[in-house]
Amino acid sequence: MPAAPPLRVVQWATGAVGRHSLRSLITRPEFELAGVLVYDPDKVGRDAGEIAGLPPAGVSCTDDVERILALDADCVLHMPLPASYFGGDPTADVETICALLASGKNVITTTGFVHPQSYGPGLVERLETACRTGGTSLHGTGVNPGFMSDLLPLALTGLSSRIDHVYVRESSDFRGHPSRQTVVDLVGFTLSAKDYASAVRPFRAFQRALFTESVQFVASALGVALDEVEGSDEFEPAAEEFEIAAGTVRPGTVCASRWTFSGLVRGRPFMTAECVYKADAARVRRWPKPGFAVRLEGVPQMTLNVDEVSHGLSGAASHAVNAVPAVCAAPPGIRTLLDLPLVTGRGTVRLA
Repeated sequence: MPAAPPLRVVQWATGAVGRHSLRSLITRPEFELAGVLVYDPDKVGRDAGEIAGLPPAGVSCTDDVERILALDADCVLHMPLPASYFGGDPTADVETICALLASGKNVITTTGFVHPQSYGPGLVERLETACRTGGTSLHGTGVNPGFMSDLLPLALTGLSSRIDHVYVRESSDFRGHPSRQTVVDLVGFTLSAKDYASAVRPFRAFQRALFTESVQFVASALGVALDEVEGSDEFEPAAEEFEIAAGTVRPGTVCASRWTFSGLVRGRPFMTAECVYKADAARVRRWPKPGFAVRLEGVPQMTLNVDEVSHGLSGAASHAVNAVPAVCAAPPGIRTLLDLPLVTGRGTVRLA
C-alpha cells in the first residue's frame, strides 16, 4: 500500500510557541509546510526555515491573511497571542478561526477553545456553522489547560469509585522565557505593585475565561453541573534584584503570582485549578516549586506529580502538532480531547 501523502499544514504565528511548531512541520516527513502567517513586519518575506533556525524550507512568510485563506491546506496551527491578552477585542480570534474553518482548513489552536461550550450556545453555533461550511474541525489544546488540567485528571478518574474534589496545580518558572511581551506586559513581572494592578487586568480576564473552560470541561465530562467558577489571584514582591531573560527584577517589583479558579456546586469546590508563576523559582521561595500536581480526593485518594516539563512551550507546540492527523480525520465540528483518539508522539521516536 503506498504511503499516504503528507498533510499540508499552515503555521499561524511564529512566536515563542509557534517557532517550535514550525520546526516540527519542516522536519517531519508526514507534514508539508503550506504557508506561514507572521505578525512581525521584519519576518515578512523571509524563508520559514530561517525563522525556525533551519536550512531554507522554500516557503516565504507572509502577513497577508487573505493569501493564507486562499491556500490549499489540510490544517492550520493557530498560535498567536490571544487578542484578549492585552485588552483587545476577544472576538477577533473567533472571527479568524471561523474564517479559517469556513475556508476548508481544520484548525488546532493554543488560544483556548478547549471547551467552547463554556461560552454558551451562541459561540458554539458560530463555530459549528463555520465547520459545516468548510467540512472542517476545531480543536483547542495546550499544556495547561489542554493536557495537565484536563486530560490527566480525567484519566485518573477512571480508577475512582467516588470523587469528592479534583485539584490541579501548575507551578512554572519564567526565568528563561524569551518574550518580554509575555513575561512583563502580560504576566506583569518586573512591574511595581501599582503598575501591576493596572497592567494585569486583561490577563486576569483571559485567565478566568481560559480556566473556566478547563474546569467546566472536566465537570461536564464527569456529569457535574457547576453553579459558578470563582477566581482569585495574588502576587509576591521581590526581596532582591536579579536578572531573567525578559529583563531585570528589582526589589519591590512583582516576581511571582498565584491564581486560583474553583468550580463550585452549592458553595463547595468540585474542582480547583491553581497556577503559580515565578520569575525565577530559585529566587522565589513562596509557593510550590515548578512542576504539576493532580490530586483526586475520594475513593481511592490519588496524587500524580509531574516534577519536570523542561520546556513547556515546546510541549504545547508538540501536542498541537501531534494532534494534526487525528483532527484532520475527525468529522466536522468542535472536537475536544474526548472526541479524538489519544494524541501520542507517533512519528517523533528517534532511536539512532
